[in-house]
Formats: sequence, C-alpha cells, structure tokens
Amino acid sequence: MIEKFSFLFFRFYWQPIICAHKFEIISVRGINVVVKMYTSRKKIHKDKDAEPTEFEESVGQALFDLENTNSELKSDLKDLYINSAVQVDVSGNRKAVVIHVPYRLRKGFRKIHVRLVRELEKKFSGKDVIVIATRRIVRPPKKGSAVQRPRSRTLTAVHEAILEDVVLPAEIVGKRVRYRVDGSKILKVFLDPKERNNTEYKLETFAAVYRKLSGKDVVFEYPITDA
Repeated sequence: MIEKFSFLFFRFYWQPIICAHKFEIISVRGINVVVKMYTSRKKIHKDKDAEPTEFEESVGQALFDLENTNSELKSDLKDLYINSAVQVDVSGNRKAVVIHVPYRLRKGFRKIHVRLVRELEKKFSGKDVIVIATRRIVRPPKKGSAVQRPRSRTLTAVHEAILEDVVLPAEIVGKRVRYRVDGSKILKVFLDPKERNNTEYKLETFAAVYRKLSGKDVVFEYPITDA
C-alpha cells in the first residue's frame, strides 16, 4: 500500500512539477526571443510588413540599445525608426552601412546626425554609416494625362536629394561636370570645408554609395581657399 501510494504520489505530484519546470524554461526562452524581436523590430518599419533581414535587425537593435543606454540620444531616438538597411562595398574589404529612414522623419534624424553616426560607427566597427531619407521616383505621366508629377518625384530631383543626404553633415557648395575622352561624364562635387573633420575620411564611401544608389560616378572634393 505504501509502495502504491508512493508511486501515485510521484506520478501525480512530482511529474507535474517536472513538466511545469520544463514548461517554464521553454516559456522563458520564448519570451527572450520575443523580447529580442520586439526590441529590434520596434525600430524597423518596412513596406507591406515585409520581414526585416538579419542585418536590418542588427541595425534596429543598435538603435534600440542607443535609445536605452545613451542619455544624449534617448529622447531624440524615441520616435525614430528606419525603413531598411544594407551594406555597400566601398573598396577592398571595406563596407558601408546605408540606412534608409522615412522621409517624414528626416528632420529628426538630421538633428542628431553627427552624434548618431558616430555611435553607430562604433557599433559597426570599420564601417562608415550613411543615413538617407526614403524617396520614390514617379514615372512621367502619359501624354494627355491631367495628372501632374511633383518635381520632387522626378529622377533628377530624387538623385539630387540623395546626393545631399549622402554627404551629410556637409553641405554642397559647388558642382562641375567633367567629360572623359570616351564621352562619358563624371560629376565633381565640392563640399563645405567646415565639416571637413566629419567627412573627409568618408569621401570614398560617399562616391561608392552614391554610385550604388544612382548609377552615377561622382568625385568629392573641398574647394581650394586662399590662406
């Protein structure tokens, strides 16, 4: 009788405890995964609810971490998020991190551009970070159509805006078109030397990223000033 009672006690008392313990472990792990996904995806809003890539999640996590650990950026990052993030080859083994952000949030990102880029480049060691507002190119309307295309949505306007984003925090102070022997042309862009310390080390990155996004070759320089 005692043996039977012991068996029943083990079967109905101890086994549920063991199962509950296993369930608890599974639940804890599940929560950890959910929390991790939430923390990174909170900072990523993709079109049509598309799934973010692993790299995009790493960028989202970096932004979330900065929001929660960096007192200088915390309040500014609270309502900011990104649309996408990719890596672009620069030269050799060098890569750049290109982050696309919603157009309506561009002013918020520009406000903290220098500080944010500096912190992100620490997290993505050895990679330059470029932040660009998401813009859409609209095709020209058909002949006879009453619909007018906003100038800001033309190919030329979007490429010009991308160029301005790429070189931030510097401003463009001049442009010049050079023609090669084969007839092709290359754009020479002059940047404001006031931001030279924040941009000179990234000139090669600027050229590679803009070429990737627009298909156009650009050379970045600073105007020569009289001493």
